[in-house]
Amino acid sequence: MPTTEPDPIATDNAVSGEEHPVLTERLAREQPLEGLPPLVQTPSQTVGPFFGFSLPYDGGPELVPPASPGSVRLHGTVRDGAGTPVPDAIIELWQPDADGRMVQEPGSRHRARGVFTGFGRAAVDAGGHYEFTTVVPGATGDGPRWALLTLFARGLAHHLFTRAYFVAEGEAEPTDSLLSGVAEDRRGTLLARQDTATSYRFDITLQGEGETVFLDYPAAAR
Repeated sequence: MPTTEPDPIATDNAVSGEEHPVLTERLAREQPLEGLPPLVQTPSQTVGPFFGFSLPYDGGPELVPPASPGSVRLHGTVRDGAGTPVPDAIIELWQPDADGRMVQEPGSRHRARGVFTGFGRAAVDAGGHYEFTTVVPGATGDGPRWALLTLFARGLAHHLFTRAYFVAEGEAEPTDSLLSGVAEDRRGTLLARQDTATSYRFDITLQGEGETVFLDYPAAAR
């Protein structure tokens, strides 16, 4: 759950997929036989595309039953740097319950009726659109309401993390230590804005204009 991780930082190169030169240098030194071409590190395999096998599961996007009391829709579209919808991304949602409690209930794949696990997984459709049925997360402590999203998609060497801060219509934009560390003109990419009485929209842009702010968890903090 989000509270088990160290404090994240916003990063501008989360999708760069940089390789590890230290490993390449080590391989170059440890040649098994003389006379053979040097060993070099091959590129990382990307985490997508996905073809709807195994990872998506029945009820995955439904953290609570649709139309149940207090339920809302969290939805949006995943786009690449050219603004084209990504048709085969997978998104995972991790969040506290409506009271701000970090849930530790088992059974996300086979939820007992009425049990909220705080986890969901949704595959986008051909138009890059995803949708969860959940509850508005309660504030944890004195902070704003937010959920953690993990994104898997084609062209990414590693999955990406971001936050969706829930902002109701007419409500002031949230503030916390993470948002204050993000350039003001980019904070909007972290806001899930209410678009109907029971719906919030959170679009994700992988690169380019309007790129979503992605988060990094420094290795030194782990």
